[in-house]
Amino acid sequence: MSDDDARGARIVVFGATGYTGRLVAEALVDRGERPVLAGRDPSRLAAVADPLGGLPTVVADASRSESVAAALEPGDVLVSTVGPFTRLGGPAVRAAADLGATYLDSTGEGAFIREVFERHDARARSNGARLLPALGYDWAPGNLAGALALREAGDAATALDVGYFLSGNDTLAMSAGTSATTVTSLADRSYTFRDGALRTERAAARVLSFEVDGRQRPALSVGATEQLSLPRLHDGVRDVNVYLGWFGGRTRALQAFGLGVGALTALPPGRSLLRALTARAPGGRSGAGPDEATRAETGSVVVAVARAADGVPLAEVRLEGANPYTFTARFLAWAAEQARAGRIAGSGAMGPAEAFDLDVLERGMAEAGLARV
Repeated sequence: MSDDDARGARIVVFGATGYTGRLVAEALVDRGERPVLAGRDPSRLAAVADPLGGLPTVVADASRSESVAAALEPGDVLVSTVGPFTRLGGPAVRAAADLGATYLDSTGEGAFIREVFERHDARARSNGARLLPALGYDWAPGNLAGALALREAGDAATALDVGYFLSGNDTLAMSAGTSATTVTSLADRSYTFRDGALRTERAAARVLSFEVDGRQRPALSVGATEQLSLPRLHDGVRDVNVYLGWFGGRTRALQAFGLGVGALTALPPGRSLLRALTARAPGGRSGAGPDEATRAETGSVVVAVARAADGVPLAEVRLEGANPYTFTARFLAWAAEQARAGRIAGSGAMGPAEAFDLDVLERGMAEAGLARV
């Protein structure tokens, strides 16, 4: 993107009336930006836009690519917070890929991330679009920590394990959207990078413990962007595994629950039942989530361990800092500014360590509240 194009580009927050969308809009305004807020309901958009200085709004329907495309211009930066992404996210990413826009989102859903990389990459490359899914707490920090660990370990590193944990209050106060997607993700097929290739596996297939705050904490395997992106940056890496450690002593029980949910949803009636249940997921009404004081009770810890072929650790990188929601909003705001300024390298579907210089990425995450310790 040329400097002239960058100056004319807009930042459009899609799903701005939802919990994460509102936080992203607020974070952008805090940075001196005036994003365009997009969503289905004009009155709800106005309720978010007016207190933020009368931000511009545009009506767009998440279920129709043409509706999303009508809200965009080539070169715009689209920040999508519309979830669950496996059900609602496709039209937005298709619209961005077709228009040659930059697409960023807040998903943590492995099935959707894989869809972006495998179904939309070629179209995005042909149109000069840049697609960066999962650019919040899940799963941007692990890309940075993993890339730093692999860089420090050098050519001897063949494997990488990344773990995501909470500090302070070990129980994350979730938004309605996170509650729903946590359950549905257990029903989706997951993946990992093993023996030099991406491999499909069931969700929560494995448990690995990491040392965090002086104790061993278990975590469940998840599909993320690290498995899709980091092997492209480090040819010698044969295994990349990502784990989510939010659940403490309930980890094994949740793994068993995931196995049951996976069996239940193997047939269409089971999938319909799960959709009905998650529509009533805990977390309150749609758009609800923890307030600032509640978020301040819980922080983030991300650990990446690069290993030799025999499993011996060669390098470890640890990031600590802000609450997952707070970090997500701030980092998406930072990344949107970088994208509008034309500072994303290349095109197509990519992870953050591919899109940004590693030192720039580290500074951006620290600015958003998550820094190396």
